[in-house]
Amino acid sequence: MVAVVAHVPPDISSPSPPPPCPVPHFSPVRVSGGHRRLRRLLRHRRRAVAAGLAVTAAALVAAGPRDAERASPQGHPTAASPSRQPERVARLVTAPVRIADAETVRLLHRGDRVDVVAADGSASRVVAAGARVTEVPEPREGAAESAAEAGALVVLSVPRATAARLAGAGASMRLAVTLC
Repeated sequence: MVAVVAHVPPDISSPSPPPPCPVPHFSPVRVSGGHRRLRRLLRHRRRAVAAGLAVTAAALVAAGPRDAERASPQGHPTAASPSRQPERVARLVTAPVRIADAETVRLLHRGDRVDVVAADGSASRVVAAGARVTEVPEPREGAAESAAEAGALVVLSVPRATAARLAGAGASMRLAVTLC
């Protein structure tokens, strides 16, 4: 049985608080089946991982580039905008670099990361840090003897500004590489 107590607004001049309202007794609220859901989720981990990946992919698509030209692969203009040519600036360029020590170049392979060091008399400085080796050309036949004296060629993938520094340093200094 629930007791209902009517509340009468107090007189403004009366300083006493309103009488307390009794709260009926009720049993505690229990949620059933929670442990079963957790066990089922643990049994079906693949479904949970797949659902998480699907949500992540949807979020990445929603937050991705909005412009059709930026969304197209390799930055090519799409059929929607044939007259508009995108202004493309290459982030990385390939730079052929002659390294003074031909034997060191033989240690390099495609995909290696190297630092290029320019040596000028007593001082040396790093011209390119973390450059990726894109190609190590084989010396031409008959040029093997002169390669030891002239060094060896290696092709690096570097930012445009670094390629300019490499070309300038290679013209006036001896270049060496260190593996990263």
